[in-house]
Amino acid sequence: MIYFPPLRRLLLPATIFLAVVVFYRSSFGIPSSLPSFVIHPPPPPPEGIRIPIDDLQSVPLPANATANYIPPASQFFYNLYKSTNHSNATKTYPKPIDNPALKVLWQCPVQANKYTNHVRISAIVRNITQIPPDPLKPEKRVFWNPTIISLPYWAENQYLVVSRIVTDGNHQENVVCEANICYVGSGKDAKAGEKPCTKDDLKLLGPAGGMRCASAPINLNVPPTPAEQCFGKFLTFVDVPGFHDPRIFWSGKGEPLMMNLLASSPRHPSFGPLKSYPTLTELTRNPPSTRASIEKNWFTFFTSNGESYIHYDLSHPTNTSIRGRTFAKLLGNGFTTTNLTDPLELPCLINDDAQEMDSARKGGTWHQATNSLRLILCNRSDPNCNSNDENTVFFAIIHRKFPNWLTLPMRYERHFMVWSATPLFNLLGISKHPILMANETASGWTESQNWSDDLDNGEKVSKFQSLHHVNHHGNSTNATISMEPFGGKGFWAYFTYTVSIAYAWGRGNEEVGDKNVGYLDDEVILAIGIDDKGQGFARAKAGDLVQCLRACPGRAEKEEMKMD
Repeated sequence: MIYFPPLRRLLLPATIFLAVVVFYRSSFGIPSSLPSFVIHPPPPPPEGIRIPIDDLQSVPLPANATANYIPPASQFFYNLYKSTNHSNATKTYPKPIDNPALKVLWQCPVQANKYTNHVRISAIVRNITQIPPDPLKPEKRVFWNPTIISLPYWAENQYLVVSRIVTDGNHQENVVCEANICYVGSGKDAKAGEKPCTKDDLKLLGPAGGMRCASAPINLNVPPTPAEQCFGKFLTFVDVPGFHDPRIFWSGKGEPLMMNLLASSPRHPSFGPLKSYPTLTELTRNPPSTRASIEKNWFTFFTSNGESYIHYDLSHPTNTSIRGRTFAKLLGNGFTTTNLTDPLELPCLINDDAQEMDSARKGGTWHQATNSLRLILCNRSDPNCNSNDENTVFFAIIHRKFPNWLTLPMRYERHFMVWSATPLFNLLGISKHPILMANETASGWTESQNWSDDLDNGEKVSKFQSLHHVNHHGNSTNATISMEPFGGKGFWAYFTYTVSIAYAWGRGNEEVGDKNVGYLDDEVILAIGIDDKGQGFARAKAGDLVQCLRACPGRAEKEEMKMD
């Protein structure tokens, strides 16, 4: 017969055990390695990145914009010499050309076009369409200036695309969708998970295929922010609601972010970039005297230790301007330090743009264009490839803008610029030649000059000129013959503008914190606006983009600075 003792005999031991548990939890906490005594629900997914795209219209975006650029407390106005985090900058190589880890940047396997001075790489620009499969209604809007990031490997689709809508000029609109790339042909270069283009895809995208929204795009709204000033020539902006020129990118912590040039209500626009997701934070520039009436195209550096910096300007200061190459550290809530640029850094760009002529003897102006990406200067496929401070850099696209006789954009030349990946982010190099994709052309030269580096096109032009007795001046004895392009390829677009860069989808089960870090053999997606009325993208190896650079001069000796 089984005997059970009375329950009251267990009351004292149970009370003592419970008291020990309560004392332990209240005094020492529970180590993360030990399971809790209480059953908890599973943690929620990361905020923002798993919200279905269709729900974004109903998800509020709370604004925490600062009021009229209130600066932080004076103790947060850091300067170069107060910072304790820059001791490893330019440790060994004052001149970038002397760093053996950077030698891949100076190699030039492709010759420049003898007329335009451009270098053409093998990647082509392909189209993007916002019309999803089986659309519910016809789409008549025109989309342009896309900005693109790749989605995590576990997402249903490959990319997130934000595009501007061509409007009547009295307002600005942007839309967002998730999209996928389809391929044409055998698919030998396709990524895992990519599908062949359907007939419907090719009807919308053209024979080269491209990127297509998986569902109908939705309007992307940003809360209004207070205006600092809207006077004089900027008074017209008061009546132009909407934010301008967004850039989407991944932070170093795996956060999907968006930075805007302008966000506004119908009567109160606010100039200056804004970063938001899922909240709105106004980014400042210190001191206030360095701010321009309109600021645009800032980009960020996310370092390996989790710090964030904003890069404002590229140009070198002159005797008539205090503005020059400027970057600052983000302190939180949009506040920043003062300029942290190395005072001994020599300029890599000539500020007087008239002195930097193109091959047509015309001067242009330099502009920041895209976000930055961190790049390790060896191949992911190389087992001996290891990241360190010397072989890791940031790169971004900058544009050189050339106007026509009406001062409207005639050509944006695409250059890649490279910085060291640790503060003080010294300038290392810039493309010797402007970069064109395989099917792009450059305004300012004739069709046959643009394609003079294409051997097949050269043969067609030579046969045409011989057949129609065209001389070296492009004249023919037959006045009815249309000259350019002499039977060869014509112009592709009047101008193109690169909005953003991102590492392409399909790099395996990578963490979202590594979305902005890549290797030379990783592919990069370039989001491209076409003639302010269209959009496209190109996919190219990172190593093809950062080759053939001109080395920046590096740091000056203190005696040199005194002589200047």
